[in-house]
Amino acid sequence: MSNIYDLVVIGGGPCGIGGVVEAKANGLQKVVLLEKGDNHSQTIRKFYKDNKRVDKEYKGQDSTIHGVVAFEDGTKETTLDFFDKLLDDGKIEAVFNCEVESVKKVGENFEVATAKGLYTAKNVMITIGKMGKPNKPDYKIPLSLNNVINFNLNNCSKGEKILVVGGGNSAVEYAIELCQYNDTTLAYRRDTFARVNDTNLEALNELEKIGKIKVRLNHDISGLDNESGKVKVIYTNGKERVYDRVIYAIGGSSPVDFLQKCGINMDDKGNAIVDENYESNIKGLYVGGDIVLKNGGSIVVALNHAHAIIKDIIKKRA
Repeated sequence: MSNIYDLVVIGGGPCGIGGVVEAKANGLQKVVLLEKGDNHSQTIRKFYKDNKRVDKEYKGQDSTIHGVVAFEDGTKETTLDFFDKLLDDGKIEAVFNCEVESVKKVGENFEVATAKGLYTAKNVMITIGKMGKPNKPDYKIPLSLNNVINFNLNNCSKGEKILVVGGGNSAVEYAIELCQYNDTTLAYRRDTFARVNDTNLEALNELEKIGKIKVRLNHDISGLDNESGKVKVIYTNGKERVYDRVIYAIGGSSPVDFLQKCGINMDDKGNAIVDENYESNIKGLYVGGDIVLKNGGSIVVALNHAHAIIKDIIKKRA
């Protein structure tokens, strides 16, 4: 029994970190966090621009924290420092560069198979996030343009002429962020934004009205060319425009295959089916964070998912 963990948490984002911290605070001693990246909070590290403001209250969502993790407003850097301190102070066992291959229930326990070995646990939390790998366009991107083609906000400079491609919340949020210091255009292939929340849409419309963002609907792209180190964008409507940088925010591959491999029931849209405590159809196997949300979540939402999951585990344990 000494080799059996009370809880294995898969994914080192806010929900995963919240899970291990809540677990230790509630008396679960054998807890481990498994993360496939080389550090925690990969989404924040890769997709947040340096010094980006990170607010506790996010786009009208409930900002009430129900658990023990006292998250407050800050920046990308202070948020990462905050999570570092949580892991250090909680003496959390964390294993990085440890991709999980499968989760299988064997008797009363789970076997979590990784490249670094097998973990046995009474309960498992999957908090791996929805994004997966960013989608890329179906046309070829010239290799010579790789340094000015982005799938996040990394390496963006002030004063650039930037095109953001996409029609979801991420694309709109990128454009809103970039337009403060750049000549920014947002292009979407359809005639309306169908997947953007009201808060983002209102902010976008206001910025378009005052000329801070140019919005181009019904603008699909057929290809890119290199024009003296800049990106010449060729639209299907015959227009051509040159930009310093193009950023694609056209979604990503959600980890549906992995969840199905774990035996988790999914709905017809590929979302994990969970109960009010975020437990799946397999008792003791929980799914939390943005992977169970129809629209984007927040750090506070993720932390509250973790609180609800640990509360349920403790209740059933008693």
